[in-house]
Amino acid sequence: MKLSFTKMHGLGNDFVVFDNRDGKIALEKEQIIFLCDRQKGVGADGVILIEQDRGFDAFMNYYNNDGEKAGMCGNGIRCVAKYIFAGEKFLRINTLSGMKEIVCKENGDFSVNMGAPIFKHNDFPKEQKNIEGLDFSFVSMGNPHAVTFVDDLNKINFLDLGPKIENNVLFPNKINVEFVQKISDQKLKMKVWERGCGPTLACGTGACAVYGIFLKDIKSKGAETLEEIENKKNREAEDRKKREEGENIEMEEIEVELPGGSLYISKNEKGEILMRGPAVSVFEGEIDLA
Repeated sequence: MKLSFTKMHGLGNDFVVFDNRDGKIALEKEQIIFLCDRQKGVGADGVILIEQDRGFDAFMNYYNNDGEKAGMCGNGIRCVAKYIFAGEKFLRINTLSGMKEIVCKENGDFSVNMGAPIFKHNDFPKEQKNIEGLDFSFVSMGNPHAVTFVDDLNKINFLDLGPKIENNVLFPNKINVEFVQKISDQKLKMKVWERGCGPTLACGTGACAVYGIFLKDIKSKGAETLEEIENKKNREAEDRKKREEGENIEMEEIEVELPGGSLYISKNEKGEILMRGPAVSVFEGEIDLA
């Protein structure tokens, strides 16, 4: 079976993408593992099948490189948006984790409404846990994440800790793992160990998960200076004015730096997290699958 594909990536998080809008492609687990093999196949962190879905612009059917389906992939959905983009300003792409609205920016970036973070889920404990000597908090962005903040990323034994956390008995369906260093209030730096994939150059849902935990921690501390209270009042007054004029309200973006580059994360007035970043088409090809 000879299939045409497109190799794409978002900040180095790379995918083998198939246009399956005619519904003729059905891949076995072993074929997905082969496609993602960097020595014997095309090489990728995952495989995406772009499919038809009535009422939406497309459906993203996403598989990790272990051949297992995943509910959501933030970098992957930007690649789907780029693949089907035909000059629209807005796209609606469905996933196993629900529909995602995407704004196609003039600079070529894609901004994805990733939805509100979920802090209570059967995939992880309700409370923070100390695992392997680090305090982890948990959140779902369509897939489960364990997030820990550290003083220095360079001092973390990432390749040893990643798989230990991913496969810990606390997580019945395994978990994505993010190690984060706060650079400033406007910039975070992170490394990610993806469930079913291992270390990747970028993870969109992971960046959103980190942002969600970051804001939750700030809120839990509660204390505000007089200057912060006054600035908050001014922002709320500006937001009320924008709302009266029919504008969408978004918080200022913060930068989340990953090994493959930076994503820009914010939230809207509904508490939904917005992720902005690029998507790149690398090459097209054909492959013969047994």
